[in-house]
Amino acid sequence: MMSNKASLAISWTTPTEIEAKLLRLWKQGRLLSAQLNGAVLFPLKMNLRQPEANAVMHRFDDVRCWIRLLEKGSKAVRGYGYEIEWQEFNHRQLGRNRIPIKVILPTAADALRLLGRQRDAARFDQLAAITLDAFPELKEWLSRRALTVLESAEIWERIMAILHWFRHRPKPGIYLRQLDIAGIDTKFIETRKGLLTELLDQVLPSSVIEPSATGARHFELRYGLLSKPSLIRFRILDQSDRIGGLSDISVPLSEFAALNPNARRIFITENEINGLAFPELPHSMIIFGGGYNIGRLANIGWLAQRDITYWGDIDTHGYAILDRLRASYPHVKSLLMDRATLLAHRTLWGTEEQDKRYCGQLDRLTEPEQALFEDLRFDRLGERVRMEQEKLSFGWVAQAIRSLEN
Repeated sequence: MMSNKASLAISWTTPTEIEAKLLRLWKQGRLLSAQLNGAVLFPLKMNLRQPEANAVMHRFDDVRCWIRLLEKGSKAVRGYGYEIEWQEFNHRQLGRNRIPIKVILPTAADALRLLGRQRDAARFDQLAAITLDAFPELKEWLSRRALTVLESAEIWERIMAILHWFRHRPKPGIYLRQLDIAGIDTKFIETRKGLLTELLDQVLPSSVIEPSATGARHFELRYGLLSKPSLIRFRILDQSDRIGGLSDISVPLSEFAALNPNARRIFITENEINGLAFPELPHSMIIFGGGYNIGRLANIGWLAQRDITYWGDIDTHGYAILDRLRASYPHVKSLLMDRATLLAHRTLWGTEEQDKRYCGQLDRLTEPEQALFEDLRFDRLGERVRMEQEKLSFGWVAQAIRSLEN
């Protein structure tokens, strides 16, 4: 059984709870940002859970202990913190008395001292003043992200230096490694791209920001920096068509687009080993696809003039990637993504992760492909069936490729 005193600690507001409420305001950043956004927090009033009339009569000693506890934590005793608002009452047996009904934090200074955060608040005020002097447009952001600024206090001078650099050199057209900012190395920026994106979006004109480039991976593109070129890897499957004697080549996307090779047939596969083991074929090339990055291959003029065959996994994502590729090249055929191949390898089936399956509509599949996609999507062949291309019998694969030559 819970004792009476233990239940008191739960049912009547204590100084610890008052501090906890203030701490929530601190963690929300409201105590720091109030001066920036003009919010009027003080005097801050908090209602108290207080003893009922029956408790005042029958547990008078407990009530007096509770009142003494509140008074001990008050500004009247400590010299800072909350003031107590009282309500007087007359009782026919106890006589004239008063009981706390509210506490009031008169000023921000009282709240900050009660929490022991005066130095933190002073540090934030200093950082905010420096920031707004250089970038007044960051006022609203500072108000929303006050704690982030405080947590970044040790590096804030360097953050400001980066903002200044970009403001004076928008869309610099160089690699991140080439930024010449005192005290700033590449890793410093790479590990803080999220924070820098929030800030740069506020201080740079929209005309120098690429809106379609979002997320840390596209930081360079968003702010006009050069990024590591996307490489396309491919194999020439006909020795007579090799480029400078090379068969396995990786080149930047721009160079791949300008290639215009002799190959008339283009195969695309997702699995690296399958790409390496793919047999030689006359006037043919195999491209290592890259999953949903297949969009990199869009708008390549010479590719549109070739026969293209895509070989992906037999699962919902395999068909989604095929569908995406056909958005650029409607004539793409699929290889080893059919029902016969799936059923012939039943013992090697795997499973797709439930929360990562592709459940959207696909509009560019053939009727047999669409039927199999729907069967996989709705578990008609088993629960979350998946056939990875690297698990297929190589004899089956070789036979399918040989049939293409007939």
